[in-house]
Amino acid sequence: MHTQQDNNLSAIHIDAGNTTASNNLFPVFLKLENLKMLIVGAGKVGVEKLSTVLKNSPLTHVKVVAGSICDDMYALASDYPHVTLQHKDFEDGDLEGIEILIIAVNDKEASAQIQLSAKQKNILVNVADTPDLCDFYLGSIVKKGNLKIGISTNGKSPTVAKRLKEVFGEMIPEEIDEMLENMHLIRNNINGDFDEKVKHLNDLTKTLVSKQATLEEINKPDQKRWPKIVLFCLLAFLFMILGHAVLSNISFSKIAESISALPNYFDSRSFFIMLIIGFLAQMADGSLGMGYGTISTTFLLAYGVPPAFVSSQVHSARVFSSGVSGYSHHRFGNINKKLFKAIALPGIVGAIIGAGTAYFAHGYASYIRIPLSMYTIYLGYFIIKKAFKKKNKKDKVKKAGWLASAGGFMDAFAGGGWGTLVTSTLMAKRRSPRYVIGSVCLAEFFVVLTSSITFFILLKSIPIFDIAGLIIGGIVAAPIAARLVGKLPLKTMFVLVGSLVIITSAFTLYKTIAFFM
Repeated sequence: MHTQQDNNLSAIHIDAGNTTASNNLFPVFLKLENLKMLIVGAGKVGVEKLSTVLKNSPLTHVKVVAGSICDDMYALASDYPHVTLQHKDFEDGDLEGIEILIIAVNDKEASAQIQLSAKQKNILVNVADTPDLCDFYLGSIVKKGNLKIGISTNGKSPTVAKRLKEVFGEMIPEEIDEMLENMHLIRNNINGDFDEKVKHLNDLTKTLVSKQATLEEINKPDQKRWPKIVLFCLLAFLFMILGHAVLSNISFSKIAESISALPNYFDSRSFFIMLIIGFLAQMADGSLGMGYGTISTTFLLAYGVPPAFVSSQVHSARVFSSGVSGYSHHRFGNINKKLFKAIALPGIVGAIIGAGTAYFAHGYASYIRIPLSMYTIYLGYFIIKKAFKKKNKKDKVKKAGWLASAGGFMDAFAGGGWGTLVTSTLMAKRRSPRYVIGSVCLAEFFVVLTSSITFFILLKSIPIFDIAGLIIGGIVAAPIAARLVGKLPLKTMFVLVGSLVIITSAFTLYKTIAFFM
């Protein structure tokens, strides 16, 4: 007679019989700072092993023993007081008190002998590039704040593990750490017994494992707030300029005649040309984070629009296209909230100052374009160079508020420069193109809206009817471009952004120099 226990044992036996073709490693996360580690070997491999350990557990006590120590090992160890280097050959006595051993010497026989000595002392061992002698492997690690994911290929292909690390690193948003902090606070403030707490937390996080789950569903309240703000501001701006246009151009004593005469002002050829210009300019701006001002200005001038009207038309159209673009980027999860908050308000302040300065001292705007263009040309080269370099640790973005203020000022004062200056500088720091472009585009709406309102107050008019095609073309392109951001390969993004920065900056520099000549 079989009991339930017999059935369970049978199931276990069946599973155990199929383990030869699977990964049987048991994943654990060790508190290495509580353990003593020895690394034998201080060449290139030894540096790589030590670097991996310290990146994840910087307080680990590590002793490195080697007959020859490379300069990179000295440089790495100098930043960590818990790492000691001993320039001597390995001896069995070096294993005293050691709990974890990593062997990184280019000698198979010596490695095997050291591993045998360590096993006699019950020390866990990792032997570089020799899986058969390993008790554990150093897998590839994805780290986003408090989130850490270990990747193992069972020693089959470290290269594949490394590539998967890059993929997951780009897929997981930076905001995941903020979500973990919020969940920690919620967990600590939930009342009730253990089962009730588990049920409540499961309800809060169930969208994470849903097949249809998106970043928008994971954080609904916050995701809804900003699109509503964008929509409200966009409608308020639209009604403001429409109201002004109606009150200024339509006589209420002859309202019927004024309405019937409106079709006479519609030029279908001009409308469709403006539509194409707006579409192309917003496709570049929404997908690469820059280029709207330069592209639209270039085409408008080529089409024959007087230079005096180009700036006001471009700024007016950008309010609508950047609003839809920011909304779309938010919908597709392309926004880094911390970055957005760091650049939005300073950018608005810079735009107000720039618009006011442009009104009273517009003739001096060209003088600033020359050094700005030279700076952004260098940034474009730097971005392209980054695309082909080995990926290093991201640089911290310092003084992002000052950068945004300068970008907002230049955009309003000189007729463009927000995307070129802010996006290219942030990407030169090796920030994720997806989140840089999305955050800059959402902040751009508020920057352009502020400068346009300031211009409206000072100039008393905005030519919305003249640029209807430009507005509609930008609105159509905005969600397409926002979707494209998450689809392009990382290297392609860097190359495209860098190339666009160089081309637009060189064009601006050429036009500015030609103006003075």
